[in-house]
Amino acid sequence: MLDETLLDAPEDLARADVRGLLRGAAQAGAHVRTGIRQAAEAGVDTLRPEGRPRALLVAGPGAATACVTDLLGALTNGSLPVTALRPTGAQAAGDALRWTLPGWAGPLDLLLLVTPDGTEPGLTALLDHAYRRGCTVVAVTPRGTPLTDALGETRGLTLPPAPAPYEVHSSPDRPEHPLDPAAPAAPPGGGPGTFWSLLTPLLLLCDRLGLTRSGPADLARLADRLDEVAERCGPAVPTYSNPGKTLAVELAGSLPLLWSEGGVAGAAARHWSAVLAALCGRPALAAGLPEALTAHGALLTGPFAPASGQDDFFRDRVEDEQTTRVRVVLLREAPPGGDSATVPARDLAYAHGAALSELEPAEGSGPLEAAAELIATADFAAVHLTLADSDSPWAGRDTRA
Repeated sequence: MLDETLLDAPEDLARADVRGLLRGAAQAGAHVRTGIRQAAEAGVDTLRPEGRPRALLVAGPGAATACVTDLLGALTNGSLPVTALRPTGAQAAGDALRWTLPGWAGPLDLLLLVTPDGTEPGLTALLDHAYRRGCTVVAVTPRGTPLTDALGETRGLTLPPAPAPYEVHSSPDRPEHPLDPAAPAAPPGGGPGTFWSLLTPLLLLCDRLGLTRSGPADLARLADRLDEVAERCGPAVPTYSNPGKTLAVELAGSLPLLWSEGGVAGAAARHWSAVLAALCGRPALAAGLPEALTAHGALLTGPFAPASGQDDFFRDRVEDEQTTRVRVVLLREAPPGGDSATVPARDLAYAHGAALSELEPAEGSGPLEAAAELIATADFAAVHLTLADSDSPWAGRDTRA
């Protein structure tokens, strides 16, 4: 059950946030600024590349690595292949994962290792394999880890991410925050905001290589946009004017169909699907337009089909039948053009009586700013949904006086 009253009680919402999820999402802009400074200290701005790599290979654990790959692929705009190396292993634990280079990888290719931990033996083994193949290797990982030590031996480059903000806020003198003993000490992958600390150094590197337009000035605007989203979606802003809280209420009890248009929006939709599953324990399906119209069309008429009648945001949900219904969420990185599938998508949703939400960045946004607005708003929506959900392991218990 979603406690909507908690969303408009900032002090109670803060007490429920025993894992620091809201602070983590709000510090995304600070992560970017810290990443700019640390990348400069690591020597990114002094690199003198002799050419562009043939391909980018990306490896690392967790959903953040997948989103990094997606976004780099969108921002490079097809100028070179950007390939995620999928891990194998008997378990999902970092020490059990293994990665393998494709057979064609060699001296012309750049391997990017992305991990907030740096202790995964599989990444160290991959680094050794890449060194023998002649690949250039860059890792975003904390200093002083086994992976960093191995990079030093193979002349790879280490770019440290910004420190993670997550910690438990319970203490003996604050017994109102009993934690689920089965819950991990931090959200999967580090939680909202951590993604930007991993992505920022790679954006600076790609700018230096001439693959993207993501230099320090571009990333400063990205950080400013993340701060703007944090101001609009923060706990003190009431639900009716807060995009993050509004989306949390709209998505509660629904099966979101995340329909995206454009590469950046597609990366945001897949990130959103991953964070809803990992943080909220809720499924969401992502698909790009126009393929989504056929790929998800049957969901508008099947067991999750919308109920009859129009959806009313201000209705009393206490009397609602507890049935999961689909909700279409349209994500765009720019206003729809002449060949946009947005209008057919709206028409399909309306024809079946499906609830519809739309998310689009401010007019005139560049690709980086669009990514910031779409991903950060999604992160805040997931955090608010998590904290107001009485069944969530990531929120405190009995937080109301």
